[in-house]
Amino acid sequence: MSTSINLKQAITKLDTLPMMPVIAQKLLALPLNTDDGEAKLLKLIGLDPLISAKIIGLANTSLFGSPVKVASIGDAAMRLGLTRVKSVAISIATMSVLTRIPEGKLRTNDLWMHSMGIAVSMRAIAKAMPVHVRPLEDHIFLAGLLHDIGYMALGFLNTAASDALHIELQASSGRPVLEIEQELIGITHCEIGAKLGHHWDLPEEIIAVMKYHHTPDEEGSEAGQPLVSMVNIAEKILPEFGINEPAGAEISDQEWIALGIDPAKADEIHAKIAEVAGQAKELAGAV
Repeated sequence: MSTSINLKQAITKLDTLPMMPVIAQKLLALPLNTDDGEAKLLKLIGLDPLISAKIIGLANTSLFGSPVKVASIGDAAMRLGLTRVKSVAISIATMSVLTRIPEGKLRTNDLWMHSMGIAVSMRAIAKAMPVHVRPLEDHIFLAGLLHDIGYMALGFLNTAASDALHIELQASSGRPVLEIEQELIGITHCEIGAKLGHHWDLPEEIIAVMKYHHTPDEEGSEAGQPLVSMVNIAEKILPEFGINEPAGAEISDQEWIALGIDPAKADEIHAKIAEVAGQAKELAGAV
């Protein structure tokens, strides 16, 4: 395997990366616990035709929908919930700024499907957790949707390196993704994602999810717990959903216990995730 593609030094120079879109910055800073905050959220999203269309499409999927189709952002927000609308809008905006046309081996729609699958799987895991340790809905969705944005940053910085990585991931039979990345390009998508998160001044817990979702026991991961462990478990259950991302070992009883979940519920959670993963394909198609 070639080790000539090494991005570690190049990626420390963040001036080659785009700034976070203004709309995403405004959405991140917007509180939703006031009528004014809610009104500003809907107004901001309404000013972006692409995000508006995708939010409405999401609201009309079978997972959230009803026989009556919605046609406005206000109605979509009532159906989806404001926190979920905010998380999805931020994710759409941030992913769009890193999309290169033509795309390489990593397809934006494939990554979006994977990210949506992880987000809805995390919701299934959260429902089995005690209420007092369960993260907020918007934190769950934003962490799930942005955890692998390092892949998109890699594709933006060096499409050839990104293509080489995804060819190798497709060809590899179960080797851990971080091992492949270190061997091939000298840096992991987790490190790249965390650097981008700092560059964009994202919340510390989201940066921790980006950096440690494959290494939840590593020092520093506590800043993003329990979200880090929730993403890690979801990816072990869905290692080839949307993108091929070998996730390593089986889920231990201790991993479930650390989230306050009885390991006896593991099969039930696996079954629920298999169900919602199918729905995530529809969600990804809608957005």
